[in-house]
Amino acid sequence: MAAQDGYLVRLAQDEADHAAALRLRYQVFVQELGANGPLVDHAAQIERDEFDPHFDHMVLIDRARDPKALDHVVGVYRLLPCDRMHQAGRFYSETEFDLSVLKASGRRLLELGRSCVHRDHRGGTGMFLLWNALAAYVLEREIEVLFGAASLHGTDVGALKVPLSYLYHHHLAPEALRVRAIGAGAVGMDLLPDGQVDRRTAAAQIPALIKAYLRLGGFVGDGAFLDRAFNTTDVCLVMDTARMSAKHRDFYTKRRG
Repeated sequence: MAAQDGYLVRLAQDEADHAAALRLRYQVFVQELGANGPLVDHAAQIERDEFDPHFDHMVLIDRARDPKALDHVVGVYRLLPCDRMHQAGRFYSETEFDLSVLKASGRRLLELGRSCVHRDHRGGTGMFLLWNALAAYVLEREIEVLFGAASLHGTDVGALKVPLSYLYHHHLAPEALRVRAIGAGAVGMDLLPDGQVDRRTAAAQIPALIKAYLRLGGFVGDGAFLDRAFNTTDVCLVMDTARMSAKHRDFYTKRRG
C-alpha cells in the first residue's frame, strides 16, 4: 500500500473497489475507445470478462472521492501471477499470442492487462504511484518476466504502419522472449523498411504506456493482433525484470527530480 498527494494505491480489497475498477474500465475502454465484449454491461456501465475473478486488481484511489459512489478508483492494473494461471485455465493474452517461449522458460511470469487511468488523472503522480506499487508487487513475488497485450487505437493497419514498423525494427524481443501473434487477427509489423520509418511520427502514435515500458527496457513480440471487439491493434510487451531494475530507478529518479 502506498499513499501520496491525495492518492492511495492498494490491491482491490472489497466489492466497492472491484466495482469501481470495472466502472473505470468501462469509461476508458468502452466510452472513450469504443470497445465492446460479451460480458460488458452497458446498463451498469461496467467492463468485465471471465478472467476478472482470477486476477489481482491494483487500484489507484482518489481519497477525496466517496467509495459509495463507486468513482473512487481512478487507475487500475490487472495482474495474474503464473502460479494462479491454472485457475483461469490460461493466460488472457493466449488468444492473441503464442506464449510458448515464456511458459517453457521455467521463469516466474506475471501477466499485466486492462491498465487504464481516468482522463483527469493522467500524466501525474497517480501513474508514478501505480508503477512503484507494481514494482513492489513484482519484487515481493520474485517475478522474473512481465508481459501482456498493449494497444494502439484502431484496427487500420495501414494507418499504424509507421509505429508498428518502428517497434519491429527497434524493440523486437530477443528469441528467448519473442512471443508471436497468432490466429485470424495476426498481422505482421515489418510493414516498412527501417529507412522509411519517420521516428517523430512513430513517437506521436505510440501510446505513452508502451513508450514507458520501452524506456524501462521492454520489448515487443513478433506480430500484432487486430482486436476488433476492442477496436485496437495489440502488441505483446515483454520485460525481463533483471533488466528492468536499474532502468526503473533511473527513470523515476529523473521524473521526480
